[in-house]
Amino acid sequence: MHAYRAYMIPWDGHIIYRVDIECDDDEAAKERAKLLVDGHDVELWDGARKIAEFKTAHFKTAH
Repeated sequence: MHAYRAYMIPWDGHIIYRVDIECDDDEAAKERAKLLVDGHDVELWDGARKIAEFKTAHFKTAH
């Protein structure tokens, strides 16, 4: 097993939460990280190496 980190990033670009993921390889970690997308983007990292980024639809309200 290998340790990965998934960061939840809302529309303002600041990390709000981190989830530690343990998987056998990058592909398995990507599948798990995709499940975390829920109203915010998710970036998957292996140490200093960015593995993937998963985008969500951002809705802006008109003022």
